[in-house]
Amino acid sequence: MRRGRRPAGVTDRFEGWIAGLGTASGTRVVVGRWTRSPLGPFTDVMVERSDRHRVLLAPSREVADYVAATYRFDEVRVVPVEVAVDGSGWTLTAGPLALRFAVGGRPPLGWLLRAVPRPLAARPAWIAAADLAARVVLRGVRTRGSAVGGRREFYAALDMHRIASAEASWGGADLGALAPVVPPVRFGFGSTPAAPAVVRMVTLVRHPPPGGP
Repeated sequence: MRRGRRPAGVTDRFEGWIAGLGTASGTRVVVGRWTRSPLGPFTDVMVERSDRHRVLLAPSREVADYVAATYRFDEVRVVPVEVAVDGSGWTLTAGPLALRFAVGGRPPLGWLLRAVPRPLAARPAWIAAADLAARVVLRGVRTRGSAVGGRREFYAALDMHRIASAEASWGGADLGALAPVVPPVRFGFGSTPAAPAVVRMVTLVRHPPPGGP
């Protein structure tokens, strides 16, 4: 069995970081840098352009198949994806996308997330409770919901830092200055926070049991 196709009824666990930012051109970018996952370590990029066209940039067909079976895209590209983290700086290239950004300090929400014990933060019951708060405090953000193909997702946020500055280009064309993630991205049931940020995450993907969700 290819690792991108998981058995029904299992829950996959992904650990890493999600970076979400907007640009003055209207392009919004979500980077998933996963250090532990059923697919091994990888980085993938979701891009929504100002014309609402959604693109997945994945480093392998295996990752592309898995992510495209969980989220919605208008276009899927398998391209070399390289990311380097040096202190507070991230540098990423993924096909036509070149991105550099600097990570700043924690907002108050980051300190609050960091204070929650990690084993508790990753429990579905806690994530469900956090979803109620997220719907009120953070526009477009959800911590649990239904994904494509009957899968269920749970997002456990463990820490958060602001993105202080960014430079991005697509096919060599400058995408403009750092901006909020507005409007919210439409890859799944929820968006990243509107304020550009890097969030340390545990993501749980629960596959439907045989016979349906």
